[in-house]
Amino acid sequence: MDRLNELWPDLWKAALETLYMTSFALVLGGILGLAIGVILYVTRPGGLAENRVIAVIANLGVNFFRPIPFVLFVAVAQPFARVVVGTGIGTTAGAFMIGLAAAFAIGRIVEQHLVSVSPGVIEAARAMGAGPARILFTVAIPESLGPLILGYTFIVVALIDMTAMAGLIGGGGLGAFAQIYGFRQFEPVVMWTAIVLIVVFVHLVQLLGTWLARRIMRR
Repeated sequence: MDRLNELWPDLWKAALETLYMTSFALVLGGILGLAIGVILYVTRPGGLAENRVIAVIANLGVNFFRPIPFVLFVAVAQPFARVVVGTGIGTTAGAFMIGLAAAFAIGRIVEQHLVSVSPGVIEAARAMGAGPARILFTVAIPESLGPLILGYTFIVVALIDMTAMAGLIGGGGLGAFAQIYGFRQFEPVVMWTAIVLIVVFVHLVQLLGTWLARRIMRR
C-alpha cells in the first residue's frame, strides 16, 4: 500500500492518458470508419450507388488491414504517424495508430448495420423520389442509429484494450502503468488497482452506450 500511495499521481496521470488516447482514437476511427462503412454500403451490389470497382477495392482494403494484430499494425503505421502527427512514439502517436487500426473494424460494423435496414423502407424512399444521398442521410443512417451506437460502444471497449498495448511505443496509459509499476516490479496491489480502474472505465462506457441506444430505439 505504501508503494501505491507513492504512485497515486502517476496513476491518475496514466488514467488521463488512457482517456485521451481513447477519445482521440474514437474521433479519428469513428469518422474514418463511418466513411469506410458508407462507401462499402453504397457501392455494394444493389447499393444506393453501386460501383463494383470501388466496392472491390474498399473490401480488399478492409479485409487486408482489419486482421493485422495491433502489435504488428504499430510497426506498419509508425512511419505514417510520423508524417501526420510528427512523431512515431508517445501518447498522441499511439492514439493516432489506435484510431487508424479501429477505422477498418468500425467500417465493417457500419456497413453491417446499414445493410440490416429494411429494404422495404429504402424502396419506399426511392418510390417517393429520394436520391441516394437523401436516402442515406434521412433513412438508412437514422434507421440504424441505435445499433450503430451499440457497435461504437463495443469498439470503445476494444480501444481501451488497445491503449494497453500502446505502452510498447511509449504511449503511457493505465496498461503501461500496470506493466511497469505493477507486473515488472512485483507489486500486485498496484497492478490490480490499475486493472480495476480500466474495468470501471469499460463498465461506464458500456452503460452509457446501452442507455443512448435504448433511448434512440424507443423513439
